Amino acid sequence: MTFRTSWCAIGTLIISIAASNVWAVEALPTDELISHCAVYNEDPDGKDGIFCVRYIQGFIDGAVATDERVVDNVADEYGRTETPTERAIRARLGERIERYGSSYYAEFCLGEPLPLAEVVRKVIVDLLKLENLDGRELARDVVYETLRREYPCKTNVR
Repeated sequence: MTFRTSWCAIGTLIISIAASNVWAVEALPTDELISHCAVYNEDPDGKDGIFCVRYIQGFIDGAVATDERVVDNVADEYGRTETPTERAIRARLGERIERYGSSYYAEFCLGEPLPLAEVVRKVIVDLLKLENLDGRELARDVVYETLRREYPCKTNVR
């Protein structure tokens, strides 16, 4: 093997190792979110309190953005060659989003402008009730279940 070939091989190896870490996204364990949110009431403006709020806010923003995009994609798909039934379904999708907000299909509806602090407090209460996690649950699952339970969507759309 020549000098140049060996350096190319080493360079390729280094780049592939670095690239594999770039694509890895590690999910936040519930116990780590609990450690940040446990001090929220005493120091909401501290590093941990801010982390707690931003995680919950990011979860909500992500759900809203995803639902909006899904609805747009469904509407685009139906818009290509719509039957009258498909047109009615698309209209109903838009009506639900307009009536209940962009997170309707995520199965929670925050409705009217709601103070983020209120949502955060409800999530924190649920987090602090959890015991013996042993790394079994992800923070996103706990946040999602709290939002679904505390802010359910009404199902009677007409």
